[in-house]
Amino acid sequence: MSAAIAAAALFAAVVAYSLMRPGDGRETGLGAAATGDKAQGDPPRPSGAGSGGPPTINLSDSQLGSVKVEPAGEREFPIEKESVGSIDFNQDMTLQVFTPYQGRIVGLFAKVGDDVRKGQTLFTIDSPDLLQAESTLIAAAGVLEFTTRNLARLRELYKTRAVSQKDMEQAASDQQTAEGALRAARDSVRLFGKTDAEIDRIIAERKADPILVVPSPITGRITARNAAPGLFVQPGNPPAPYSVADISTMWMLANVAENDSPAFRVGQEVKVKVNAFPDRTFDGRISTIGSMVDPTTRRVLVRSEVQNPRDELRSGMFATFVIRTGAPVRSVAVPLNGVVREGDGTMTVWVTADRRRFTKRTVQVGLQRDGYRQILDGVQPGELVATEGALFLSNALATASR
Repeated sequence: MSAAIAAAALFAAVVAYSLMRPGDGRETGLGAAATGDKAQGDPPRPSGAGSGGPPTINLSDSQLGSVKVEPAGEREFPIEKESVGSIDFNQDMTLQVFTPYQGRIVGLFAKVGDDVRKGQTLFTIDSPDLLQAESTLIAAAGVLEFTTRNLARLRELYKTRAVSQKDMEQAASDQQTAEGALRAARDSVRLFGKTDAEIDRIIAERKADPILVVPSPITGRITARNAAPGLFVQPGNPPAPYSVADISTMWMLANVAENDSPAFRVGQEVKVKVNAFPDRTFDGRISTIGSMVDPTTRRVLVRSEVQNPRDELRSGMFATFVIRTGAPVRSVAVPLNGVVREGDGTMTVWVTADRRRFTKRTVQVGLQRDGYRQILDGVQPGELVATEGALFLSNALATASR
């Protein structure tokens, strides 16, 4: 028995000596491995995945510079709907300019794209109707002048009883009739756009001017021109020689999904953006909501009036608009770079307590606004999250797992 005990003690002593002997190959191998880890920059060391807990990564001092950590804050997220549409002229403020009387176009004074003021001349025509009205005016003025002189002469003769009272009264009646005819003739010429000064000049010079001036009825921009010198035009005969639109407000026409249509109301404010001015936002209001759903596209027409203070919007521009449909909600928010979409479609963030050990956490996201993502579940306000470098952490975890 004592011999067996002595043999066991001798074997243990030999093993201990061999482990403590300098230059042993196993001790050198561990040292080399440790040295190699430091030479490679201490790659992230994953833990927790194998034990059933959330995946966790420990970063070295050199790797902490790749990750930015901030506490999760709260932000307001408005309840909004988005859609696309196109800009068009405000048809309620777009007019087709016809000639009030027939005639041939003599001169053109505006072209497409010109901005015109109310009363500015667009074109002139040689109007036979105006010529007839002015001829009647000249004749009426001549008749009034004759009857006035005749009445004055008969009054002088009546003083000496050279004429009867009946003749004098007849002359007075003729003079009053001539005054009425002249007033009617002046009004007829005034309908052609002639001023009182121009009418007085026609009477004084006894010269008719057949040129009819057609002015712009509103201040706006020329959107179409179908006029040419020598073209015979008639009132209301399309196409109109000119079309003028007031561009201080424009229309935005959008076809919204049938499911979104209950959220829209007439009078709601809209924020409009166009590709030509990506940094600008135009204000508007919904003016009309279609009364029917397109049976093919299942969409509803929504029309908005958009303010155009600098006359920058043009018909046909592609536009997107956002409309607020509810009161804003206050929620936890994380910068967009801090949220990672995984391969299975889940959204994750990396949280930490000591800024060195990071744990991946699945979250439920909501709205997106101004570079932040709404977090509905998974993160509490004040928790430290990786706001930059979250994708680096996810890639490092995948690499270490492989």
